[in-house]
Amino acid sequence: MTQEEAPAPVNFWGEHPATESEYYAAHGAEGESSYFTTPDDAGARRLFTRSWRPAGGGAGARPRALVFMVHGYGNDISWTFQATAVFLARSGFACFAADLPGHGRSHGLQAFVPDLEVAVADLLAFFRSVRRREEHAGLPCFLFGESMGGAICLLIHLRTSPEEWAGAVLVAPMCRISDRIRPRWPVPEILTLVSRFAPTLPIVPTADLIEKSVKVPAKRLIAARNPMRYNGRPRLGTVMELLRATDELGARLGEITIPFLVVHGSADEVTDPAVSRALHEAAASEDKTIKMYDGMLHSMLFGEPEENIERVRGDILAWLSERCTPTSTS
Repeated sequence: MTQEEAPAPVNFWGEHPATESEYYAAHGAEGESSYFTTPDDAGARRLFTRSWRPAGGGAGARPRALVFMVHGYGNDISWTFQATAVFLARSGFACFAADLPGHGRSHGLQAFVPDLEVAVADLLAFFRSVRRREEHAGLPCFLFGESMGGAICLLIHLRTSPEEWAGAVLVAPMCRISDRIRPRWPVPEILTLVSRFAPTLPIVPTADLIEKSVKVPAKRLIAARNPMRYNGRPRLGTVMELLRATDELGARLGEITIPFLVVHGSADEVTDPAVSRALHEAAASEDKTIKMYDGMLHSMLFGEPEENIERVRGDILAWLSERCTPTSTS
């Protein structure tokens, strides 16, 4: 039996440990999942959510900070995305994430995101419900976003008061569509017209994102076996909304004031490293850091060799640790 013909693993880490709870425990973390219903007068929506905490915290233990995480397009929070959350949890942070509308186990047609404002509102409702818990009072709160999730984190920042967030970690963020890959006239105009009549059509041509994102061949197989991953062509309405949102972000980079760390691989062909440089240069934030990693692709926290992943993780952890409540020494 070839590797391609092997049965798909139940979990992204393989057959052992057999359960999520055992995997978490083996990596110094605890986790749980649930559904969150948005308080919306226009119609409540259900988001599938997960949380990860340091293992063995006990009733009175407090995490160093809260990290609110947002995944990228076509992805979800139950496959390889969990690995970073578990790493942060074992390092003392409490992490929270939700499948975006149209992704994973959350409501909506798969990979159809016609209005990112709704997604932002849904995430904010969930994040704020977590922040209001008594045991979280006074803890610093960070945003963390990968790819499209990085764009959503910046949209959240631009739509909330500055004091809500201690900072943001942006991993290969999609904060503007590069001129190098942006469709030329009249393609956007044609797509806009067609999307008004058939926004859910999955007809927008695109390259194989796994092939372009994941460097290690064995990890490409793992990414492809994600049972919740969307592998079809992008839907017209989603593409037009991403163009709209990234156009807004590109025009408002100078309004960004949140402390942030942006990490990006120099060989990324999915989101443009030059756009991350533009974000770093244009942002009004007094506390801003950019780290470029020579030769790394888009999937920096899963698809690279382990030594590269550890390097990026270490930089993220160091940045967060410098800006959160010190670990208790009692």
